Amino acid sequence: MQKTLDMDKQVLDEYIKSTGAKKILLVCGKSAGKLSIGEYFESLEERTGVGVVKFSDFHPNPSYDSVVEGVKLFKEKGCDMVAAVGGGSAMDVAKCIKMYVTMDDSTEYIKQEIVPNDMEFLAVPTTAGTGSEATRYAIIYYKGEKVSVTDYSCIPTAVVFDPSVLDTLPEYHKKATMMDALCHAVESYWSTASTEESRAFARDAIKLLLKAKDGYLKGTAEGHRDMLKAANIAGDAINITGTTVGHAMCYKLTTKYNIAHGHATALVNRALFPYMLENLDKCQDKRGRAYLDEMFAGIAEAMGCESAHSAAEKFYQLTEQLELSVPVPEKDDLDILINSVNTQRLKSTPVVLDVGDIEKLYRIILGL
Repeated sequence: MQKTLDMDKQVLDEYIKSTGAKKILLVCGKSAGKLSIGEYFESLEERTGVGVVKFSDFHPNPSYDSVVEGVKLFKEKGCDMVAAVGGGSAMDVAKCIKMYVTMDDSTEYIKQEIVPNDMEFLAVPTTAGTGSEATRYAIIYYKGEKVSVTDYSCIPTAVVFDPSVLDTLPEYHKKATMMDALCHAVESYWSTASTEESRAFARDAIKLLLKAKDGYLKGTAEGHRDMLKAANIAGDAINITGTTVGHAMCYKLTTKYNIAHGHATALVNRALFPYMLENLDKCQDKRGRAYLDEMFAGIAEAMGCESAHSAAEKFYQLTEQLELSVPVPEKDDLDILINSVNTQRLKSTPVVLDVGDIEKLYRIILGL
């Protein structure tokens, strides 16, 4: 069970001392020192005797080679605990270091079966969106190809919610990460892999996110704290179900048009939501068409709407209010986008979608 902690120096000191750790590998971006949590780690050894070794030698979309360097540093410095401060990239690097550090270093870690370990792992998310601190997934790049490394043992054992980390987050990224969290929750809710537990997580995340939205966008401490918690709960949901075609269709939008991941997935899902409602007769969830009606009604209730169609409209209007613009496509973009979609994600989507549907959706998304 993951511990959740508020940003309180005395509470964190007691937690870290309780782990028995002697030296922590802190995986963080170069700007972490400007945050209160960064200052906390800088003075940790003076207060508690627990040493801290920083590792920041990675970039967005981190590489396997960066992870290997982190593993080497962990071993060379005699670390016995991992901590991560940052967004998805820092979390992914720290997760892989945590998994690989007890594995055989005579061959490439990425080619081995994961051997779980119970090492303490503290996570401090600095964006309210990815929910990575709650999931068993890590994304790294191996020889230029994106690879998903997955194991339950990479889930952090404790997470700190520090509202102040969001104070300096640019407005655009605040909007995009919030929509990423909302998309995690709604996609998990409608996934064919959903369970009663995952839907409960998704429902709670949607309700808390919409309640926190105004305060979060205004920069209040309460709004920031609640949005961090909502993103974390949405992470709990996708940890069970994974995401659906709403994410599969967004990745090439992100890279091709240089927009944030949450921006891209919001544009996809605002088209996908009503499209599925118009195609419920193509149900592929084994629980049947009646279940889909009940499921979409559940999403509507979580969003404070009377019907699924009004919930889809509310989702659309939210992206409009946030001014998440539509990219301007070039001549051959449609084919590139269609060919980028991982068809495995189509199976987790509650209605059957084929290549023709994917094309129609991209045309709606791009206003073609």
